[in-house]
Amino acid sequence: MDRALRLGNIRAAQIASHCPPPSRIFCGREDILSKMHQFFSDTGIQHIYVLHGLGGAGKTQIALEFINKSSSRFSNIFFVDTSTIATIETSFKNIAVLKDFGGSPEDGLLWLTSKVEEWLLLFDNADNPGINLNDYIPQCNHGNIIITSRNPGMCVYAGSDSLVSDMKEEDAVALLLKSALQKATAHTEQIAAEISLHHLPLAIVQAGAFISKSRNLDGYLPLYMENQAQLLSEKPAQSHDHYAWTVYTTWQMSFDRLTPPAAMLLRHCSFLHYNGISEEIFRYASRYQFPLDGPPKEDVQEPLEFLSHFLRPTGEWDSLQFWDATNEIQSYSLINFDAEKKLFFIHPLVHAWSQATVQNPKRYVSIMGSILGMAVSERSQWDMQLASLLLCPHIELAVQMETEVALTFKSQYAFIFQEEGKYQRAEKLLDEVLQKQKQVLGGDHPETLQTMANLANSYSDLGEPQRAQELQVIVLEKQTQLLGDDHRDTLLIMGNLANSYSDLGEPQRAQELQVIVLEKQTQLLGDDHPDTLLIMGNLANSYSDLGEHQKAKELKSIVLEKQIQLLGDDHPRTLRTMGNLANSYSNLGEHQRAQDLMSVVLGKQKQFLSEDHPSTLQIMGDLASIYSNLGQYQKAKELEFIVLEKQKQFLGEDDPDTLLTMGNLATSYSDLGEYQKVKELNSVVLEKQKQFLGEDHPDTLLTMGNLANTYSALGEHQRVQELVSVVIEKQKQFLGENHPHTLVTMGNLVASYSAMGEHEEAKELMGVVLEKPKQFLGDDHPHTLHAMRNLGGHEKAKELMGVVLTKWKQYFGDKHPDVLKIQELLESI
Repeated sequence: MDRALRLGNIRAAQIASHCPPPSRIFCGREDILSKMHQFFSDTGIQHIYVLHGLGGAGKTQIALEFINKSSSRFSNIFFVDTSTIATIETSFKNIAVLKDFGGSPEDGLLWLTSKVEEWLLLFDNADNPGINLNDYIPQCNHGNIIITSRNPGMCVYAGSDSLVSDMKEEDAVALLLKSALQKATAHTEQIAAEISLHHLPLAIVQAGAFISKSRNLDGYLPLYMENQAQLLSEKPAQSHDHYAWTVYTTWQMSFDRLTPPAAMLLRHCSFLHYNGISEEIFRYASRYQFPLDGPPKEDVQEPLEFLSHFLRPTGEWDSLQFWDATNEIQSYSLINFDAEKKLFFIHPLVHAWSQATVQNPKRYVSIMGSILGMAVSERSQWDMQLASLLLCPHIELAVQMETEVALTFKSQYAFIFQEEGKYQRAEKLLDEVLQKQKQVLGGDHPETLQTMANLANSYSDLGEPQRAQELQVIVLEKQTQLLGDDHRDTLLIMGNLANSYSDLGEPQRAQELQVIVLEKQTQLLGDDHPDTLLIMGNLANSYSDLGEHQKAKELKSIVLEKQIQLLGDDHPRTLRTMGNLANSYSNLGEHQRAQDLMSVVLGKQKQFLSEDHPSTLQIMGDLASIYSNLGQYQKAKELEFIVLEKQKQFLGEDDPDTLLTMGNLATSYSDLGEYQKVKELNSVVLEKQKQFLGEDHPDTLLTMGNLANTYSALGEHQRVQELVSVVIEKQKQFLGENHPHTLVTMGNLVASYSAMGEHEEAKELMGVVLEKPKQFLGDDHPHTLHAMRNLGGHEKAKELMGVVLTKWKQYFGDKHPDVLKIQELLESI
């Protein structure tokens, strides 16, 4: 061969095999670079490192930055364009030419295999899953290889690997300011952080290039919000590296390689929320049975056609076909799989790209909206609370997109919102469904009545029991006429009406109705049916409200045992019953037992729901009350403060549960002797309870009693007497003379009389206060001892307080704060 031609070929091979430098504005990725340096520090074996992730995440730039900083430790560095077989073979041919070792790809591979050197191969863009890269990996025990790929399947070759995803925020901010030619100041860094672009490097660089031309950093974000697709599709005229594609063209190229089933699945998944996509959504939707109150087949023809691609000839769901499609999409990192959670997720920018580039997006919105409704319909009703955590984000997106689906599917959406504690969203959706059903079906249609009943439940969840009760009375009357007294739907609305009576502070009416419902449900469904157990649990709660705590405990124990057998230890209904049983233990003075059980419930609630779910917050509040009963006042206060802040955020400041927690926090302040704080907090609670619950509600009366105790501690005895007298009369009227709350308030009045020197009045009332707790609760019950303790100023005080002190030491130990208070009081008499 002519020497000049040969030298020209070598020169061309050098140019083709040369690794370009990293971008001049490269930032961050120190965690990955450090891991790579550590991995390649050993010698004597072949090292293969895989950088995998979404197109535009910066895999090649990380590899080039590593090579740039480590070039001295490698004898030769070769760049291999791995996008096609042709480019790979050309790269290996160039290695052979460069090393004067022949002129074929096989010669290049042979040189690498035979030369025991610390050479480095960079296999860049190994994205095509159809190429078997193993054919081009030198089969030897030496050398070093870096592979960049969108395909996580390349990790099969790796000695170590890194998923290249979004940058850290501080690095993303630095990259945007560098690429935008902006100085780093507090102001520019704040604006750059707001632009964010989900910290994807290529998107950041494109944004920076646009800003560098306009010099308007502040104005980019509103412009981007309106023109996202256009801005992420435009290639800047000036570039900091040799990357040829924009964000959107990068993903479009990957998408174009997908088979039709995989492409179709990705497009449809883009109209779910980008996080938490589950095969179960599609599996359950495929089982839809077309109930009478649902849409006919012709109205969901397109969803059925989509689902048919993943069904066996028998009509059953075919997981293999579904996973074949998802595996193909994953091979380009257009979708990812969280193996721990068993859920798929799509990068938010890919999610937005897919929505922006699809034709007729309304069609996809409608198909996925119906699939969600079908999926919810087919989930077991006993699993709905667990399902809501998975489904709620997708349903929120469907509602946000104003998806047009059958009314029955919108009702299913509302049910998920209720289970997730998003009560206002459920109410709004149900009200919308109800108005349309009245127009189309009429006010007496069974579906309309069902929606009315569901809307009443939302009113209850929102702390509006009066509105709930009024609607339930209407539904009950119409259902009784249409279906009869013993129909399951009639019994269900009767049970819900009983719950409203309980919420309105009428536990006696609630109990009477629940007894009727329980008897009929037992006949209709049997002792062990979940609906029967639910009404039994509600009846037990009414017994608690009426002060019949032993009866409540026995019934809750029966319900819990059956629910564990039927639903399992971890089901939300089982956990709710366990929490209610723990409260009964506490009401009976078994506070340590209550704490042990409630702690178990709280741990499981956090695991299966979330820390911010209303049910979890309620359990946290109940546990705080138990801490208080155990004398752990500081612990109770800290927990109540956390609960209160979260309830204000998620439920609002006027929600009954929020007000209840405020009252409990005030009690903890009282136990800690911070009476001024107690007075301020209870005054706020009382005014709001009067406004939202009424002056006669038990919770309102309880707060009035607590406020009276605070006045007593502050020495304002006249105000105590006036307030407590009102509370006692109302508690006698609504709870009865023998209810523990009534007796505790009477004990407080005795103490007030004594403090004011009105010993005759105190003596007259004292007998009632002492005898009734003994009669109904026993001599040793904490309520009895509490009543005795409050008689501190009476002439028999020393004798009574001695008895109380002895028994409380037995219950709580020598160091309990209440024991120490009684001991101090006894010494002062």
